[in-house]
Amino acid sequence: MDNLHRIETITQFNDLRNHETFHPLVTVIDLAESPQKQLGRTYMGLYVIYLKEKMCGELRYGMRTYDYQEGTLVFIAPGQVVGVDKPIENYQPKGYALAFHPDLIHGTSLGQRIKEYTFFSYDVYEALHLSEQEKLVIVDCLKKIDYESRHAIDKHSKTLIVSYIELFLNYCVRFYDRQFITREPENRDIVSRFEKVIDDYINEGKTRVEGLPSVRYCAEQMHLSANYLGDLLRKETGKSAQEHIQQKVIDIAKERIFEPGKSLSEIAFDLGFKYPQHFTRMFKKSVGYTPSEFKNLN
Repeated sequence: MDNLHRIETITQFNDLRNHETFHPLVTVIDLAESPQKQLGRTYMGLYVIYLKEKMCGELRYGMRTYDYQEGTLVFIAPGQVVGVDKPIENYQPKGYALAFHPDLIHGTSLGQRIKEYTFFSYDVYEALHLSEQEKLVIVDCLKKIDYESRHAIDKHSKTLIVSYIELFLNYCVRFYDRQFITREPENRDIVSRFEKVIDDYINEGKTRVEGLPSVRYCAEQMHLSANYLGDLLRKETGKSAQEHIQQKVIDIAKERIFEPGKSLSEIAFDLGFKYPQHFTRMFKKSVGYTPSEFKNLN
């Protein structure tokens, strides 16, 4: 097994590309000017965002790879393992890398909200593909961060740098929303596949052993990350993935309530509920009636 290298400081990240460290907690690197040493699999203790404008080999992210296209943003959170497979020899990539240490955002509004930027947990093949105009906006943000990181550190430095990073990430939220919209036909297919995964799980009797299907289980069956699936469903339908699972279970329960010889306890157990009262509570919250009341009304 390959040795796992660890990058846990901005200085270590810069040293990979022989890039001078101007600020101890943040850096912006022009990839065209700074060739990277090949380390293989690398543990990242930093937030890292790559803007790749030309293909430069396959980025390995976990156990998957992704061929970069022009104008692609990939997000890496602390604790993730990355590496580059099949680098193209004598080829200089074009683009930028933004890296910042978690300590930079501690005690800031961005630090409190960083988990809301769920694309840091997307799989690499769920990357953000930019239009030319979007790319100009992103590069402008990177240049502002770079300028402040090179400026002599004063009492304004942290506020300005964090504000520009937050602006950068908010633009990424907007551009991901645009990407979800422009891929609507593919997204509708994902919604259908998601519902089929839930149907198959229940029909195969897995609920009796494993309980209700988790969002992570469904995402893995579809070869997606849980966060990407959840965000896509919310954009497409207005409901979270968990709400979809619960609604599917309720729809099946409505049918099974009328099966002769089936008690509510048996139905609850078949659908993955350890305790019938939990099933009754979810049913009433969704339908407005308990299962018994719903059966009597119909």
